[in-house]
Amino acid sequence: MNSSTLTTNWEQLADLALNGHQLTYEQALSVLQADDDQLLPLLQAAFRVRRHYYGKRVKLNMIINAKSGLCPEDCGYCSQSIVSTAPVQKYSLLDKETLLAGACEAMNRQAGTYCIVASGRRPSGRELEQVIEAVQEIRATMPLKICACLGLLNDEQASQLATAGVHRYNHNLNTSRDHYDNITTTHSYEQREQTVEHVKQSGMSPCSGFIAGMGETDEQLVRLAFALRKLDADSIPVNFLNPIAGTPLEHQGRTPAMRGLRIVALLRLICPTKEIRVAGGRELNLRTLQPLALYAANSIFVGDYLTTPGQEATLDYQMIEDLGFEIEQNALAGDVPPVSACT
Repeated sequence: MNSSTLTTNWEQLADLALNGHQLTYEQALSVLQADDDQLLPLLQAAFRVRRHYYGKRVKLNMIINAKSGLCPEDCGYCSQSIVSTAPVQKYSLLDKETLLAGACEAMNRQAGTYCIVASGRRPSGRELEQVIEAVQEIRATMPLKICACLGLLNDEQASQLATAGVHRYNHNLNTSRDHYDNITTTHSYEQREQTVEHVKQSGMSPCSGFIAGMGETDEQLVRLAFALRKLDADSIPVNFLNPIAGTPLEHQGRTPAMRGLRIVALLRLICPTKEIRVAGGRELNLRTLQPLALYAANSIFVGDYLTTPGQEATLDYQMIEDLGFEIEQNALAGDVPPVSACT
């Protein structure tokens, strides 16, 4: 379908999304293949949907790289993988005091969710206990939501994390099913789906997204977006590949900024009610057009990522203010903790 035939139809796609109807495959593909001069009308349609469900609020999240490197998986995008020669820090799981200090920093940065992320295939029993101990203390002393990202989980591990007070668990699909073997071979797409299902069954909020720019086609991106809709994750991180020297994807070019914005708009129209987070790689790929992403997305990370830097938090605050948007207040802010670990 020629994108020019849809010049006046973006609002119709917004109507479909707002009325609970799924876009057709052809309509979704037309979003990715729209001409650049259609970007503003497309973002306006996506903004109608975003504003309906989230107003002008922007949710802030902060990551701590709780365990770095030492990973046996061969994910082609990752500087921490066993096949990477990138010079990244390598260390075992951080101790409780360091994880608590990270939570304090998340509070200082106005983040509503603190994300504890560890490299590796899946957590060991000892690592799981360490995370649980830290989470329990954070929950007792700070009004923060906790997201964990520790790799593959079984149902028992998911239940343990949920009981400890973890609100959300992240495990990305990363790419489409039919492109997956080009990116990772040491675990399967199906195993990732299974982990998200264990998360859902445990009562934790499921978080699952992807990395754009890994050589996938438009058609594969559309199929991935529909897979995420079917998975029914509450939060969808939209990452853009940061091609790190020493990784198998180091020569992959960056995603053009206007294409990146079309990808974010696509996710808002296909998953209208979900938290859409512009995540890793936004600074490198969207560059000066970063603010426009918030007309479709309602969430960002503030601060650094795992092994790559983010922009200064003050620039994120300024971006939100200049848009006339506002930082979402922590949903747990009304809970007065008996003790503050940050004082």
